Amino acid sequence: MEHFGSFHSSCTAMLVGKKATIDGSTIIARDEDGESGINQKTFKVFPARDYDEEFISEYSGVRIPLHGHGCRFTATPNAQENEIKGRWDEQGINEYNVAMSATETEGTNARCLGHDPLVKNGIDEDSMLYLVLPFIKTAREGVARLGKLIEQYGTGECNGIAFADQDEVWYFETGAGHQWAAQRIPDDCYAICPNIMVIEKIDFNDPDNFMFASSLKSFVEKNHLNPDPTTFNYRNIFGTQSEADSYYNTPRTWYGQKLFNPSIEQDPTSQNMPFLRRPEKKIAIEDVEAFLSSHYNGTPYDPMGTFASGTKEEQCKFRSISLDRNQSSCILQIRNHVPKKFAAIQWINFGFYCYSPYVPFYTNISDTPANYQKAGAEVDTNSAYWMYKTLAVVVEPRYHKFINEVNEYRDGCQSFGLQRIDQIDQQAAELEEDDELNNFLTKANLQTAAEVTKRTHALLSSLIKQSLLDSKYQFELGDNL
Repeated sequence: MEHFGSFHSSCTAMLVGKKATIDGSTIIARDEDGESGINQKTFKVFPARDYDEEFISEYSGVRIPLHGHGCRFTATPNAQENEIKGRWDEQGINEYNVAMSATETEGTNARCLGHDPLVKNGIDEDSMLYLVLPFIKTAREGVARLGKLIEQYGTGECNGIAFADQDEVWYFETGAGHQWAAQRIPDDCYAICPNIMVIEKIDFNDPDNFMFASSLKSFVEKNHLNPDPTTFNYRNIFGTQSEADSYYNTPRTWYGQKLFNPSIEQDPTSQNMPFLRRPEKKIAIEDVEAFLSSHYNGTPYDPMGTFASGTKEEQCKFRSISLDRNQSSCILQIRNHVPKKFAAIQWINFGFYCYSPYVPFYTNISDTPANYQKAGAEVDTNSAYWMYKTLAVVVEPRYHKFINEVNEYRDGCQSFGLQRIDQIDQQAAELEEDDELNNFLTKANLQTAAEVTKRTHALLSSLIKQSLLDSKYQFELGDNL
C-alpha cells in the first residue's frame, strides 16, 4: 500500500487550554476517520515494561531501536483483523497523565516538498504513539522526542499531533520530510484543526511557547520558501492554500469558531481564519462533543437538512465532520481539580459520532471492557465498534424519524457518564494503595461500559422494531379495492 499521505485522511481535532475550559481541565480531542467506511477499532491498555527491541513498522517499514523503561499507556489501535497493516494506536494517555493524539492528516505544498521530500520508510501515523507516549512524562517532552525522531528518521506524511498534560497543551506539525514546528496553546485559548496546516507566526526567541526542527529556519532561508520575509508564518510557508482546502477543510474551522465565538462573522471558505481563539464562554466536555459530532447543524450546509432551509447544493457544498467514514473519536481530558492518580479520562465514541455516545474511561487501569477489545472482520454487535456501526446503519435511512430518540439516548448516556465520574471520584479519593485504586478504576470502567452497552442494545431493538413495522412493502386484504 502506498503510504505517502495517511490513510486516515479526514480527521478533525480540537485543543483547549486549562483556563478556557469550564473546570480547568486540559483537553485534546480528535475524530479518527478513514477513507473506507470500515476500519475496525479497539480500546486497549498496554502495561509498563522494559524495552529492548528493534521496532519495525508493518506499514512504512521504518526500523527504530527502543531501549529503557516504558510506562503504561492506553490506546485505540486497529483490530488485528484490520486490513491496514501496523499498530495505529492513535490516541491515549500514559501513567504520568500525558495525553497524545496522532495524527491529524495535513498537506504541504509542492515547493517545500521539492526541497525536503517525504521519506518512504519514515515515521508515520501508524507508529508515532507507540514510539513516543510510553517514554515521556510531560507534553513538552513528547514534542521534543517526536521532533528528534522526525529529524533523524524523517516522515512519509504531513501530520498534526497533539500533546497535553495537566498544565500545557501543544500542537505539533510536520511540514516536510524532516521539518516540524510546535506551538503551545495559550491557557485561555482553543484551536480547531482540520486537514490543513494551522500554526501561524513562529517566534524563534520564545522557547516557552514554540519548539521546532533545528534546521527549520535555515531550511526556509536557504531554499527561499518564505513569501513574506517580514515574518515567519509556518502556515503560509508550508501550507497548501488550495481551492479544495476552502471546501474540504476551512468550513470545519469556521463552524467550530462559530460555536465558540458566535459574535464573529467569517466566510466558511476563508483561509485566513486564526489558529487560536479565546472562547466567548468556558468550554465543557459537552461542547467539544457537540463540535466533534457536528454536521453544520443549524446552517444551510447541514447535509441532514434538519432545521435550516439549505438548498440541495448548499447541503453538499462542504465536507462535514460527521460522515460515513467516522471510526473512533476520543476526548483526552486531564483534570486539575482532583488528585493526579485519577485525573485522566479518555472519552471514547466509536461509530458515526452524531448517533453514538462518548463514554468516559479512567486511564489508570490494567484492562479494558471485553467488547471494546474486539472488532473482527465480520459484523458482531457484541463488539463495541460493530455495535455502534450497526446503529448508524439503522438510523441513517430514517434519520428524521429516529433522531429525537437517538438524541435522548445520547443525552441520557452523557448524564449517566457524568454521574459515574462523580461516584467514581468520590470512592477513588478514599483509596490509598496504588494497586487497589487501579483495580477499582478498572472495574468501574467495566461497569460504565456495560450500562452504556445495555442502553445501546435497547435503542437498537427499538429502532429495528419500528423499521420492521414501517416497511413500504405492506399489503392488506382489500388494499386494492
